[in-house]
Amino acid sequence: MEASLLVVVVVATALIFDFTNGFHDTANAMASSIATGALKPRTAVALSAVLNLVGAFLSVEVAKTISGGLVDDARITPAVVFGGLVGAIVWNLVTWFVGLPSSSSHALFGGLIGATWISAGADAVHFAKLVDKILVPAVAAPLVAGVIAMTGSFLTYRLVRRARQDVVGRGFRAGQVVSASLVSLAHGTNDAQKTMGIITLTMITAGMLPAQAGPPTWVVVSAALAIALGTYVGGWRIIRTLGKGLTSIEAPQGFASDASAATVILASSHLGFPLSTTHVCSGSIVGAGVGRRAPDVRWGVAGRMVLAWLVTLPASAGVGAVAGKLSSTGVVGTVAVAAMGLAVGAWIYRASRRNPVNAETVARAEQADEPESPVEPASAPVTV
Repeated sequence: MEASLLVVVVVATALIFDFTNGFHDTANAMASSIATGALKPRTAVALSAVLNLVGAFLSVEVAKTISGGLVDDARITPAVVFGGLVGAIVWNLVTWFVGLPSSSSHALFGGLIGATWISAGADAVHFAKLVDKILVPAVAAPLVAGVIAMTGSFLTYRLVRRARQDVVGRGFRAGQVVSASLVSLAHGTNDAQKTMGIITLTMITAGMLPAQAGPPTWVVVSAALAIALGTYVGGWRIIRTLGKGLTSIEAPQGFASDASAATVILASSHLGFPLSTTHVCSGSIVGAGVGRRAPDVRWGVAGRMVLAWLVTLPASAGVGAVAGKLSSTGVVGTVAVAAMGLAVGAWIYRASRRNPVNAETVARAEQADEPESPVEPASAPVTV
């Protein structure tokens, strides 16, 4: 396969990954605001899509980290990047199907690292940068977001415990629209850049861009559009898990969790850390649940989620390694990888139609729940 044609295939595959990243991670921004009734499901994903689009144009620092830091671009080819992308897409689809909020970002990193390792050797992976830019933030960011959200929830309940519940509830739901919007903006700023970085890396490996180059304008625009479209489609299965599966979210908690997540993600984007927004938002939701008077965090669900986090890098790396090795053998290998990826995607889609989860399903689930109490009763002491 000619190099230019292979680059086109890789760019298209990267945009497909960007699309899956959008619908996989919609829940990060909007699950809590949907759960509390601050936004209707369709309105929430439409707003999130627009703000993801805007956020993608705010920075390219994360894109530069990916295109010029994780692997040795002089020792890999576009075919290797293609294999890594297939590994990431397959993992995204699997975790979406089972409703687990795993990290699209780590799926991408795992797929790229696995494909590079098996095709060019372990020394082609920059492990120091991997630890510094990805693994340490992966552990620290959800903990920081969780502590901020827990503190914010605790203080919020303390401050408004004697106020009228209906007034406070309306106020915090309005605040959630703002805080959830900031999370969507932050998600576009951080996650769209990962696809920009992968496309830029592909063009560097093909000799179309010099080493350390930033993403061209058309790459920024196409990545922004792809993640916005995916966000609008809505990852309803994961929205259901984050909105009701982890904890019963009240408006003050939702505001605290969204505000803490947006702060952490935006700060990390400015510093060039390609964070997992899934980890950050999930950590903030758990923290907000712990911060209320009577915590009701469903630790079993949280445990399964953390297990998925731990498995994501090695699992996507394994798939990426096989796909990268096979696609680097030539045209037949690349076609075989593409065919297998399409087959897995088609099977998961068909299986998902047997038990569909959509905006109407989520809305019915919210209506079936008991009405929330926006704040704790005045007579009840508030403790963590």
